[in-house]
Amino acid sequence: MTQPLKDRVALITGASSGLGRHFSVTLAKAGAKVAVAARRTDRLEDLVAEIAGFDGHALPVPLDVTDPASVAEAVRVVEVELGAIAILVNNAGLVQAKPALEIDEADWELVVGTNLTGAWRVAREVARHMTRMGHGGSIINMASILGEGVTNQLSTYAISKAGVVQMTRALALELARYNIRVNAMAPGYIATELNRDYFETDAGKALIRKIPQRRLGQPEDLDGTLLLLAGDGSAFMTGSVITVDGGHTLAIA
Repeated sequence: MTQPLKDRVALITGASSGLGRHFSVTLAKAGAKVAVAARRTDRLEDLVAEIAGFDGHALPVPLDVTDPASVAEAVRVVEVELGAIAILVNNAGLVQAKPALEIDEADWELVVGTNLTGAWRVAREVARHMTRMGHGGSIINMASILGEGVTNQLSTYAISKAGVVQMTRALALELARYNIRVNAMAPGYIATELNRDYFETDAGKALIRKIPQRRLGQPEDLDGTLLLLAGDGSAFMTGSVITVDGGHTLAIA
């Protein structure tokens, strides 16, 4: 099996479930040594065992992206245990559906504090690590098609992801001189264990019909973009936001 990322160290946040878990397996199969990070490491045990099952290398790391001390310690642990971080997949995030007029300060801090401030905090700490180590690397931020468009009851999520898009571009500009590439993926609707029940409802099926490809994305539909941005194929790419949505944004009026 070809391993284009053999022995490169990758840190994946939000790795205990959903896309973070899938990305961890994908990068490990490509040969990376993966630091799989989440708030509770007990939720990472099955993932670490799965990766070990195909002779991959995975290190569970406790990480709360809303806590600056936790972020700094996580990066320190990865450096000590695995070595210089070459790849960051800045994936930790959450969604809260609520009408805009009902959002309070705590709701705002929860969503924006995790999706935007948390992502910035991890990117900054890893970029500092990369510049100190002097080796450069690739930072991959998880944006969303809602970073460019909006929908009802997801205002805080859309605002946070729009911030991630601009953060990607701003960091890309400043970090290019250190050979650090900063790009983002902007997925459309991807099937995970958290949303499968919704997409079986009439409202969920109606949403799927609005996607030109008439289907939800699957986690593996993001693998090509992930591996491109993590590897040498994107050596001359920085500040890019790659949309992977089955054409959904083309159909949004």
